[in-house]
Amino acid sequence: MISTFIELNPLQLTFYFAALLAIVASLKVVTGKNTVHALLYLVVSLLAVAVCFYLMGAPFAAGLEVIVYAGAILVLFVFAIMMFGLGQDETLHAPSVDGRIYGTKVNKFNLWFGPFLLALLLLTELVYAINSGEIQAKLTSNTIDAKQVGILLYGPYLLAVEIASFLLLAGLIGGYHFAKPEGVGLDRKKDIGEHG
Repeated sequence: MISTFIELNPLQLTFYFAALLAIVASLKVVTGKNTVHALLYLVVSLLAVAVCFYLMGAPFAAGLEVIVYAGAILVLFVFAIMMFGLGQDETLHAPSVDGRIYGTKVNKFNLWFGPFLLALLLLTELVYAINSGEIQAKLTSNTIDAKQVGILLYGPYLLAVEIASFLLLAGLIGGYHFAKPEGVGLDRKKDIGEHG
């Protein structure tokens, strides 16, 4: 196995490193106790997947990954977190004013160190991939352009894209409905009875 790892070219090594960063960041998203920190790990995970797309010769798909997922979808997640508010369990894990979690003093730098380290490793890898002549020579030989992506997106996969957008909308509406506290909203019968 080690001999196989040594025989990999730099393009394959950087791809596997980006995939490993995506897996680690995704595990931190799922196992994290703080929603905002999980969101930061999700940004790193999506950026690592974008680097994987770039290293596979699909820079347009990598750009779409950054713009659509790491940009627009994460803004939607932040909006949902702000709209739903923090639950009781979330405030238990949040650091207090004096920087204590569960009564123990925690340095605020430690809370941001994980996402920062993964993002720094990803940035280092991307700079290496862009500056490496050998990697760039292999990437330019099989580049997928925007026309090919558009033909596939609006051809056989059009229905799947539209269904996915409706699922996201239904998930947001359902999440708001279930997260809304009791008694919020207007009860039309009470309004009419009191004012009519």
